[in-house]
Formats: sequence, structure tokens, C-alpha cells
Amino acid sequence: MSDNILQGDLQRIERLLEIMARLRAPVGGCPWDLEQDFKSIAPYTIEEAYEVAEAIELGDMAELRDELGDLLLQVVFHAQMASEEGSFAFGDVVQAINEKMIRRHPHVFGDEETRGADAVKGRWEEIKAAEKAAKPKPTKTSLLDDVPYALPALVRAVKLQDKAARVGFDWPDISLVIDKLNEEMLEVSQELAKGGDADRLEDEMGDLLFVYANLARHLKVDPEAALRRANAKFRRRFGRIEEWLAEKGARPEDSTLEEMDALWNAAKREERGEG
Repeated sequence: MSDNILQGDLQRIERLLEIMARLRAPVGGCPWDLEQDFKSIAPYTIEEAYEVAEAIELGDMAELRDELGDLLLQVVFHAQMASEEGSFAFGDVVQAINEKMIRRHPHVFGDEETRGADAVKGRWEEIKAAEKAAKPKPTKTSLLDDVPYALPALVRAVKLQDKAARVGFDWPDISLVIDKLNEEMLEVSQELAKGGDADRLEDEMGDLLFVYANLARHLKVDPEAALRRANAKFRRRFGRIEEWLAEKGARPEDSTLEEMDALWNAAKREERGEG
């Protein structure tokens, strides 16, 4: 890489850091950006990572470029907030990953002996495990402490259930899971009948989704994959509704639920080859 290209990249990164600092400036900054903290920004960070994955899946390189920029902004945003409280700065983030990558690739950055092909096998996981072992251990109070908080909620639900199942805390028969599912559905209905307090409804919906994850686990179905498949199916069928309405010079917002439901069923039959 030439010095000119490298210098240009450094200038662009410096500009991004300046923009983020300006947005977070107490005087003259952006009110929305100033209101944010690590917890409020975390969902956006996860969302941007998913959008990067989507651009890759679609093979859209222009979109990938933009989404990687959005994800980089999330890194800069978190680093700026950390810098403001004196924890660390963006440069520390870069330094940490530089050191980690060199440490985990002795077959690239080490001596001739460690560069051998045989030395590569398993070294990444060995080094990663050694790094983890060297970190101060929080006091472990539960069997479930090893399940990461950062996982998508459905994935984490299944992993929590798997851990508990190893010590016998699990329904022995899938029919009991379905009974529990019906019980949770009833509790949601009962909460709605009481007036639908937002906090209580969120709590009951959480219980219901947790049991759905448990049902998927018993069926040996990945709930994340199943939901992604359902999302794609919904998008595809709703797209057909829009196409058919457009052929008649209409739009969804101008149509009745009955009209769109009939087209939905038609799209469903079309996908199934039922004519």
C-alpha cells in the first residue's frame, strides 16, 4: 500500500472521529446523539451488523460499502462515549485489535518454525483459549453464567435451555411443551383482557417467545433460521400483493384488508403450485 493511499485513509478516519466528536459536543452538538449511551446504541450496532450480513447475502457491493461505513460509525460512536468518560479512546480499540491479530497469527508474524502449515492447525483456538484463561474470572454463581448476553435473544434462549436440560431441568415430552405454550398464550389473553399494561404485556410476550424457542429446540429446529425463513416468505408474498395491486393501478394503502387477504392466499397457492 502506497504512502499516499495510507495517508488518505488516515485523514478520512480522523475526519470521521472529528464528526463524531462534534455530534457529541455539549454545545452545538446533535440533541439525539447527546442523549445516547452504550445501552441505547447497542441495538443499532447489532442492526448494522445484520445489515452488513444482508448486503453480503445479496451480493450488493455498493450496499456493502455503505453498510460497513454504518458499522464503522457504531465503533466510533462507542469509542467516543468511552473517551468522554475516560475509559478508552478509538486509538486504544485499534491498538487492541492490532495486538490481538498479531498474537493470534504466529504462523504469519512469528519465526520460521511457527510459520509452518502444521503449526497453523488449531492455533487460533488455542491462543484464544489461553487469552480467555488469563483474564480475571468473574465469580461464577450459576450454571448459566457461561451463556453470552450478546447472543440474539432466540439463540440465547435455546442455549440457556440446553444448559438447564443437561442437569435434568427440561420437559421430558414435547406434548408438555405444547401445554406450556397454550398456558402462556392464555396468560397473554388474560393480560389483554385486563387492559393490556405495556410492561406486563412485554413480560408475558417474553414468556411466550421463550416457550416457542423451547418448542423449536425440542423439534431440533433453529428458531433463528425458522424466523428468517418466515420473514423471507412474508416479504415474498407481500411483494406479490403489491405487484397484483399495481397491475390494477392500486396500492396496499388504498385496499381493504379483505382484498389483500384474498391476494395473500392467492400468493400462497401460487408458491405451492396449486394454481
